[in-house]
Amino acid sequence: MNNNSPRISPRLQSMDAYRGFVMFLMMAEVLHLSRVYAAHPDSIFWKVLAWNQTHVEWFGCSLHDLIQPSFSFLVGVALPYSIAGRVAKGQSKRYMYLHASWRALVLVLLGVFLRSVGKQQTNWTFEDTLSQIGLGYLILFALGFRSLKTVWIALALVLIGYWAAFVLYPMPPSGFDYAVVGVPDGWQYHSTGLSGHFNKNSNLAWAFDTWFLNLFPRPSIFTHNGGGYSTLSFIPTLGTMILGLVAGLKLRSVNTDKEKLRAFLLFGLGGIALGLVLHYTGICPLVKRIWTPTWTLFSGGACFLLLAIFYYLIDMRGWKRWSFWLVVIGMNSIAIYVLVHLIDRFIIESFKTHLGQDIFKILGDGNQTLLSGGAALLVFWLILYWMYRRKIFIRI
Repeated sequence: MNNNSPRISPRLQSMDAYRGFVMFLMMAEVLHLSRVYAAHPDSIFWKVLAWNQTHVEWFGCSLHDLIQPSFSFLVGVALPYSIAGRVAKGQSKRYMYLHASWRALVLVLLGVFLRSVGKQQTNWTFEDTLSQIGLGYLILFALGFRSLKTVWIALALVLIGYWAAFVLYPMPPSGFDYAVVGVPDGWQYHSTGLSGHFNKNSNLAWAFDTWFLNLFPRPSIFTHNGGGYSTLSFIPTLGTMILGLVAGLKLRSVNTDKEKLRAFLLFGLGGIALGLVLHYTGICPLVKRIWTPTWTLFSGGACFLLLAIFYYLIDMRGWKRWSFWLVVIGMNSIAIYVLVHLIDRFIIESFKTHLGQDIFKILGDGNQTLLSGGAALLVFWLILYWMYRRKIFIRI
């Protein structure tokens, strides 16, 4: 770290609120807005909301696509605060590395566990958000003790190295059967030139998984991921966490609030602009599903801007009361991440059991997910509020 002083900076409410906002977007999947839009096909309002609650098919970005990078980014933001707190408690670097190793392992395995819910056997895949963070966390942790210059160099090496590895991996031969790997032969998102090396299920990350994932027991041979997601995405995801580390180091610096805000805006706009240039010049496409280096820069820029908004409103202007409901969510992000994956259907079905099977149809069949999802969201928040009041915070 730049600052070897053991001082502990006060906890920033903007970080918890931003994290709460991200987790709320994830929680809100239970509303199934695409179903609501299907019932109101002429509504621009529902169309916009539904589109922003789905992942884009390949190129581009929706609000929903910013959930995972924001979650990863905030891991980096929090790291300097975590290290400073441990140094202040007198923990040795060896102990801190052991704890970081344990945390990384738990995150990886927790991601595998959540992907395995409802399966006949352990589903050994590593594209889950928690697994992706865990796979790169030790490197991020090591960078937390380095200078800002070293951190920027590490980011460049990660992104340029990952891009080069993809470009050097040969494109599929003429006549390659894309249907076998779940991609229609005439798929509209096929690229040529340098961008062609990043095409869905015919790239370096796909080739790695056809070897790596088949080392684990599975009901059938792994040939492809339907969405194009891959294990190796943890490398550019590490880039996203490094950008968060830059933000965290900046927040803990002696710069004034205005200087910090200007830096966030500069990094944010710069990342988005550079990402768009790389995409439209064909150097590297903007694809979240395989987390291209361009996506790291673009989404990282968006994360800087979102952090700037929350930091300005809450910590600079002092407008804190409005964000309390988000803070309640953000301070137990791991807990709500697990709860949403495990008990959302249980909550909704329990309402139906005790209040009647048609309780959520009072506004019509097309709107029932608004009511059932809203009920689930309320229950989730009340659980988190109960934990908040009793100072129960799940940490790994």
